[in-house]
Amino acid sequence: MDRNQLIWLFFGFSGRLSRAPYFLAGLLLAIFQAFPLYQLTIASEESGATNVWATVFWGVFFVSVWSYVALGVKRLHDFGKPGILALALFIPLVSIITFVILCLYPGDASANQFGERTNAPQ
Repeated sequence: MDRNQLIWLFFGFSGRLSRAPYFLAGLLLAIFQAFPLYQLTIASEESGATNVWATVFWGVFFVSVWSYVALGVKRLHDFGKPGILALALFIPLVSIITFVILCLYPGDASANQFGERTNAPQ
């Protein structure tokens, strides 16, 4: 996978994304969020590292939010739904159900209005 594909995967909103890349990219984002959070919890307050790890965590968090939305939009596009429905990923409890549906529901086998094939920009 080249750099442009990674940028599209995590930050682009065009095209379609199948179930496996959606799940794996979401898992990778969760790991990226967990590392600074873990470092923040074990840092001693006297060392000043708490402020550094808090800043890193919030930076990673905001980039991850953008990426989660981009992944959700492309996943919804895979079965012909509008990307605005990705906002359901931010509603507590509904977000868990939405994530599971996006991971399990198969996309369109043929081309749709959002692209000719999955896992590629339109």
